[in-house]
Amino acid sequence: MAATYTLRWLDCAALALALYVLRAWARARRRAGRLPLPPGPPPLPVLGNLLDIPREKPWLTYTAWGKQYGEVTSLTVPGRIIVFVNSARAAKDLFERTGTRYLDRPVIPMMEMMEAHFNLAITRYSDKWRVERRIIDQSLRPSAAVAYLGMQRTKAHAFLRQVLHHPENHMEYLKHFTGAVVMSLVYGYEVKEENDHFIGIAEKLLNLASESILPGALLVNDFPVLRHLPDWLPGMGFKDRARHGVQLSKEMVNAPFDRVKEEMEKGTARRSLVRDNLLEMEGDGEEGALRNAAASVYAAGAETTISTLSTFFLILLLYPDVQARAQAELDAVLGGARLPDYVDRAALPYVDAVCKELLRWRLVLPLGVAHATTENDVYNGYFIPKGATVLPNAWAILHDEAAYPEPDAFRPERYLAPNGSVRDDPLLPAAFGFGRRMCPGRHLVDTTLWVLVASVLAVYKVEKAKDADGKEIPVAPEYTDTLISHPAPFQCTITPRHERSVELILATVAERDQQD
Repeated sequence: MAATYTLRWLDCAALALALYVLRAWARARRRAGRLPLPPGPPPLPVLGNLLDIPREKPWLTYTAWGKQYGEVTSLTVPGRIIVFVNSARAAKDLFERTGTRYLDRPVIPMMEMMEAHFNLAITRYSDKWRVERRIIDQSLRPSAAVAYLGMQRTKAHAFLRQVLHHPENHMEYLKHFTGAVVMSLVYGYEVKEENDHFIGIAEKLLNLASESILPGALLVNDFPVLRHLPDWLPGMGFKDRARHGVQLSKEMVNAPFDRVKEEMEKGTARRSLVRDNLLEMEGDGEEGALRNAAASVYAAGAETTISTLSTFFLILLLYPDVQARAQAELDAVLGGARLPDYVDRAALPYVDAVCKELLRWRLVLPLGVAHATTENDVYNGYFIPKGATVLPNAWAILHDEAAYPEPDAFRPERYLAPNGSVRDDPLLPAAFGFGRRMCPGRHLVDTTLWVLVASVLAVYKVEKAKDADGKEIPVAPEYTDTLISHPAPFQCTITPRHERSVELILATVAERDQQD
């Protein structure tokens, strides 16, 4: 009896999948008389390009397809069209010059199941999105970001002290630093030195999301009907993942926010994005938007910045000449008498250029965040249908040999004018997205990155670790394949540049005590 029952469920599942594929095939047939889709690998009958989706380093494959097929390419998978935008020109045409046509986000079944709708980066274009985006834009605009520079400097100094005593734990301290900046800014919360609960929530949820969002990551994203099948069927393990995601999402949105409200009632709340906005709000309806906006910054800010800062330490191992040149510039400006401050940025063009190249060289989001079309469109004679998933291939744009000779080489001098000043790069903002969906936290990332990079270079020397025989342990620039790309673990040694460096680091303890 049980076997018969199971068989019936399996028959129903097979029938549902067959109907789903036939429906997609019928759509393709109806579209056959229209303009062609953007070019790409030839699809198979029924399955389309489902088997062509790469599992490793997908941005490299899509970039190669761009060179082969053109600046806009596409894949057909059952139920949807995926379009890749591989040039800066096409990205500006589609994302910045077409009104609201490309401002939507695709429906991602796994994200819906995890109830991650609070995350503004994947929220669909709507009145809700506009309200929450306005809150973040106002709180993180460049003029507002200046108010947080002192906090960022204090957190960077804390990182220097931690590394002085336990340099082997520098990666954990980097996570602590990025989390401390975001949590202080958003909630006025001081994270614990180790194993902070809120940092742990963000890391777990972002890992879940990063592993679940790219094309081909999970079958339920390509066949949404699977979410309605019973849990006990084989292959339904994604449902346990989704339930775990729901728990993390709810705690991320509510726990730190409610903490601020409690502190405001006690009169102990520190200045923060949440506190400042709550003081200005008049109704409960606005509070819901603020909860989501704050959680969006909380979720994305720390995880994306940690990837870039990890790359910074990797670069110091792979390109020791970059480290030496940056430190020579710092020494010329500071004379070893003090630690750098943000007011020194204009006098340190090479350090600034290092930060810019860090954003370009190994992108945190190589494929950006997917857009979706709200209506049919035609671009250069190709048909892009309503509801298509459109990915800005930031890797292809920022590794274009025409704009960046030897794009795989780390060369900060790309950003230096002949007179030594920092030159503007109109393509670099692609690292943060395009148009009205561009990352609203980009100014915060910029200042956070500069403050830590300059502080570390001023007092520490980073070198390759050595094995028991005294030989250098080789390091390779390997990165994860998830949505947010991180360097693979690597070893290094971190030592003070000289005795004066130790004195400067320890002096920040007295400075912190005075502030407290």
